[in-house]
Amino acid sequence: MDSLNPTVVTFIFYIIAMVCIGLYAYKRTTDFSDYILGGRSLGSFVTALSAGASDMSGWLLMGLPGAIYLTGLSESWIAIGLIIGAWLNWYLVAGRLRVHTEVQNNALTLPDYFTSRFGDKKKVLRIISALVILIFFGIYCASGMVAGARLFESIFAMDYTTALWVSAIATMSYVCIGGFLAISWTDTFQAGLMIFALLLAPIMTFLAIGDLQQVNQLIETARPHASSMFTGVSALAIISSMAWGLGYFGQPHILVRFMAADSVKSIPNARRIGMAWMILCLAGAVAVGYVGIAYFQANPDIPAAAIVAKNPETVFMELTKVLFNPWVAGVILAAILAAVMSTLSCQLLVCSSALTEDLYKAFIRKNASQKELVWVGRFMVLAIAVLAILLAMNPESKVLGLVSYAWAGFGAAFGPLIILSVFWKRMTLNGALVGMIVGAVTVILWKNTMADTGLYEIVPGFILSFISIVVVSLMDKTPQKDVVDRFDKAEQIYDREMN
Repeated sequence: MDSLNPTVVTFIFYIIAMVCIGLYAYKRTTDFSDYILGGRSLGSFVTALSAGASDMSGWLLMGLPGAIYLTGLSESWIAIGLIIGAWLNWYLVAGRLRVHTEVQNNALTLPDYFTSRFGDKKKVLRIISALVILIFFGIYCASGMVAGARLFESIFAMDYTTALWVSAIATMSYVCIGGFLAISWTDTFQAGLMIFALLLAPIMTFLAIGDLQQVNQLIETARPHASSMFTGVSALAIISSMAWGLGYFGQPHILVRFMAADSVKSIPNARRIGMAWMILCLAGAVAVGYVGIAYFQANPDIPAAAIVAKNPETVFMELTKVLFNPWVAGVILAAILAAVMSTLSCQLLVCSSALTEDLYKAFIRKNASQKELVWVGRFMVLAIAVLAILLAMNPESKVLGLVSYAWAGFGAAFGPLIILSVFWKRMTLNGALVGMIVGAVTVILWKNTMADTGLYEIVPGFILSFISIVVVSLMDKTPQKDVVDRFDKAEQIYDREMN
């Protein structure tokens, strides 16, 4: 590795800061509830920003700007779909899920919630939902490992394998030490870093070019249809892009943030903060890719232009390196690491909680102490991380191609289940089980047999799951009285708290 430069120094300082936050959170973690849900103590500000940061991975600073740079504003439909989906998730699900999970025996995980909500005495729903989480998040974690490795490889001039282990250890350290509190606090810091980078980069790029007229002329020359959101895009493509928003209703790493809020009264303010942050970040990411077209059209001979031409996903990084002082560039580039680490850390903890709470405690050590569960949870973080590293050893691994339908898998398997569980007391255990399986299986089968249709697999998966739950529940016996009573109690608390 070359001698230390400002960018390297900034990265090292950033990683040390994240580990220090983990150490501080370690002192605040006294039981397993603290470790995987922060003791339900998050205020509206931390709830909002940690939910946003855990949602927006490296694609926000690399994938989306790269797609806009390559094609134009027609790629921004996915951002619109995500905004709509996220707002509906905050508005419809967040507050109710916060109350229902507490009423349902203070459920700490989604499988735990499903078990209590539907009176699953045989724990079949717990096992199936835990397996769904482990399968899809195993893929997600491996992808995050690869993304982090690529960044460390670029910044520190390491070989890929070394970069993979170093980036993984950096993330594992504060997750393993501090648990949910460490993740939530670091996510809040990382969310601030991400929005700073995404707002500053397009502004500096615009100022470097000149005025709006010149920007538009350069873009028109480079990409004649880049300013249109409709050119070259079919109605089916727009529907598929916007359908990404459906995935929000079933993402465990986002839903767990709602469960951890200190009160349902914090949710409305958290929604306003979270949505403002999300809209600004997505707008910034789109702007980076868009004005990047103009900048490299105006400066085609600089080395960065050749790099971006070869890999459009580097447009944010290359603009940052060219336009900013090395110290400032180091801070902004750390935002990419922040995006990767914030999502990966939450995925590791959700997997750990599924193994510890829903399998270890439920089937192996029912009387395990709180201290034992915390340490088992930490061990599970390490185990899952090592497995993800092994899957990510080959940077060209097929696992990267599976990430797109991991989001769809969660959205279809859990989305309709979550929505109906907090709105419809007639929903039954069998309906929940069939709906979850139908959603997950439809996504996988559609992706592997019907991908040529161009329709994103979450659309048929979500629809069929929703229909399956309703049909099977109506055909089934009515839920037991204690199940209905808990639902009614949660609804009464929600209405009282929100009115």
